[in-house]
Amino acid sequence: MCGIVGYIGHREAYPIVIKGLKRLEYRGYDSAGVMLYDNESGIKLCKTKGKVSDLEEKAKSGFTSNGNIGIGHTRWATHGVPNDVNSHPHLSNSGDLAIIHNGIIENYAPLKEELKKRGYIFHSDTDTEVLVNLIEEVQKKEQIKLGKAVQIALNQVVGAYAIAVFDKKNPNEIVAARLGSPLAIGVGEGEFFIASDASPFIEYTSNAVYLEDGEMANIRLHKPIKIRKIKDDSSVDPYIQELQMNLEQIEKGGYDHFMLKEIYEQPSVIKDTYRGRLHANEGIVQMAGIEDNLEKFLNANRILIVACGTSWHAGLVAEYIFEEFTRIPVEVEYASEFRYRNPIINKNDIVIAISQAGETADTMAAIKLAKENGAFVFGVCNVVGSSISRESHAGAYTHAGPEIGVASTKAFTTQITVLAMIALRLGKAKGTLSTTDFHTYLQELEIIPEKVAEALETNDKAKEIAAAFKDAPNCLYLGRGYNFPVALEGALKLKEISYIHAEGYPAAEMKHGPIALIDEHMPVIVIAPKQGHYDKIVSNIQEIKSRSGKIIAVVTKGDTQVRDLADYVIEIPETSDALSPLITTIPLQLLSYHIAVMRGCNVDQPLNFAKSVTVEEK
Repeated sequence: MCGIVGYIGHREAYPIVIKGLKRLEYRGYDSAGVMLYDNESGIKLCKTKGKVSDLEEKAKSGFTSNGNIGIGHTRWATHGVPNDVNSHPHLSNSGDLAIIHNGIIENYAPLKEELKKRGYIFHSDTDTEVLVNLIEEVQKKEQIKLGKAVQIALNQVVGAYAIAVFDKKNPNEIVAARLGSPLAIGVGEGEFFIASDASPFIEYTSNAVYLEDGEMANIRLHKPIKIRKIKDDSSVDPYIQELQMNLEQIEKGGYDHFMLKEIYEQPSVIKDTYRGRLHANEGIVQMAGIEDNLEKFLNANRILIVACGTSWHAGLVAEYIFEEFTRIPVEVEYASEFRYRNPIINKNDIVIAISQAGETADTMAAIKLAKENGAFVFGVCNVVGSSISRESHAGAYTHAGPEIGVASTKAFTTQITVLAMIALRLGKAKGTLSTTDFHTYLQELEIIPEKVAEALETNDKAKEIAAAFKDAPNCLYLGRGYNFPVALEGALKLKEISYIHAEGYPAAEMKHGPIALIDEHMPVIVIAPKQGHYDKIVSNIQEIKSRSGKIIAVVTKGDTQVRDLADYVIEIPETSDALSPLITTIPLQLLSYHIAVMRGCNVDQPLNFAKSVTVEEK
């Protein structure tokens, strides 16, 4: 949920921390803060409600920004409202310790009461302030160094965290730890970086250590990094890996917003996702995670897909594709509900976990439950080295590159691409997909990037429609078959970034409720490609028309029947029914984007949202 950055080395820490926080604002942006240390002034703290830009502004008055050690935080509030006091970093009662924290301490209330009895005073409503004072109490009581105190304290807390802690009594060290929230350590020449992901330090070093769950690191000047297990203090050899990300990937590249850049990246990232895996001319789909576990998939009684948000919608598309191509029963579950309803999981089940960042706490919890029950877990995520990629038995990466915009776009299409390739490979191996159909789909998938590029040419039309409907209070999205999940995703995009209430519905279900809401003020977006249930969709459109609803139709190029009925038409290139979601979603992404811009919304950082939800739903 929150973004954390730390630096210790020979450079000025403040510009590194601030720049890093800006890159991590996708993780939360309701408050921000920084702590710096220099030998003369000691600990210096500046924090505020608002964005990192507000922090920069505040720092201009009365805050000295020199110092070679610093930690910073951009927050998405869980405990305590967003305000100056609740923002991080937090200091211990003595003022010696400073902490930044991403995650949630579930047993903070009894710990807080106990610390109050011991004379501690709390200034904020956060669970984080409880943790830093707990560390201080352990340190005082046991007369031990910071690293050991952090370890003992963390063994007393229940929850999830990524933390960085500084002690001014030993100012050449930062202690970092993680459980359930990501943490990367950049290793440079005579310097170290700490961050929620690698983006804050990629221009300084290409070497990174990703802490595993339950690990802590002592990061000291002029000494090698030391990693230990929190639970038993056993030593861990640091694994330094080379980053696969470059600076250009996380900059806007001339676009007004990351979201728009990421929408337009889809032709290239879909190609990146199937590159080396799909060879249409040779009739080959090859993915190591599938090939190594082919028998498990072929003998599976069913496939359970767990995900949240946009990834869940990709899972719904996959349900249609898998059942058609492989004839294996598929169930799609919200990860946030899965573990709490005592689900039936068998050892012959395959669980596919989908997540862009690979850090979604609810999806992680679902994976752990599945593994406890003997199921085989296959992860589909975008971030190499993420928690889900490490926790899964096997998996496949999408190759979407960093997705900075909070509203997911290219993650959706690359997830569908990966899942479609898996279904094609299994369908061929099982014999449930004919050789002719298999080859046809391979060739079609190979040219999908060109068709997505063509669909992006609807941008001007989307902008025109956006201008007409930007003030609508409600919208209805309708689709059938493969495009019902696309309707759900279209509605979600509109809700996420423009704050307009929108619903996605199977088109045939419209008359079982939503039809009562349709009048001349209700825009209805209908996904009506030529394949699939075209005739039935036409009937649904006629029903809307007869009630004066405003119809925006996404149709196959050359369509005449729907064109005659619709108020606005967006034309997309023809493709097979099973792959159509890769095309039909594009104009809906553009429409949401332009409506949000015209309404003056912050597209990349919508209200109340964070990119990576690393705290479980309660």
